[in-house]
Amino acid sequence: MKILVSNDDGYLATGIIALAEALERVADVVVVAPDRNRSAASSSLTLDRPLRVAKVSQNRYRVDGTPSDCVHLALTGFLDDEPDLVVSGINHGANLGDDVIYSGTVAAALEGRFLGLPTIAVSLVGRRFDHFDTAARVASELVEKIERAGLASDVVLNVNVPDRPYDELRGVRATRLGFRHKAEQILKDSDPYGRPIYWVGPAGAGQDAGAGTDFHAIEEGAASVTPLRVDLTRHEAVAGIADWLKQ
Repeated sequence: MKILVSNDDGYLATGIIALAEALERVADVVVVAPDRNRSAASSSLTLDRPLRVAKVSQNRYRVDGTPSDCVHLALTGFLDDEPDLVVSGINHGANLGDDVIYSGTVAAALEGRFLGLPTIAVSLVGRRFDHFDTAARVASELVEKIERAGLASDVVLNVNVPDRPYDELRGVRATRLGFRHKAEQILKDSDPYGRPIYWVGPAGAGQDAGAGTDFHAIEEGAASVTPLRVDLTRHEAVAGIADWLKQ
């Protein structure tokens, strides 16, 4: 098996290095990742300028673009041989609930799915980030499962792993996305010239975080595996909207 690895924290991030090293024990790995931190880039593509790629070492490349750029470039002509699987991460922080809308880590996985490959997005949940090896091991085990049993063609696996030793994990659970409370207020400040500046405030705490959600699994010390789909249509609402439009 050949695996394309990418991320949104940049090619030098501890998480992607741990992930690539772990996956190299079970597959051939090529890394194509942003040249700097591109967190929260979502699924943006760079269309107003060309992308530049630099070879860092054997099968390691950095790109002056977004996570989606990296995966799109790799799968549409940059790599001589198409990989069998895309794994994105390991993100330095959670991608739970609403986070998936903004996440560059998840976006890289979605781009792989758009282009026809099974994909996994992996994130380490915590504050200290001491146990990337735990998340890397969970990712490797999922890769081995995909190699044995395959993965449905319309599914992206969004994986969140608590920052604890592997032996202390309380299982790996199939979950659904929860969602967060409204984000905190923006942070207002001024630059050295007295001009106003604004920081986006912290994400809200979990609101829908009960049993069965990704939030709940993490709270109980288990890794969560949430199947995502690309189709955002709320199908059960289509007929109601049709009636509403007629009013």
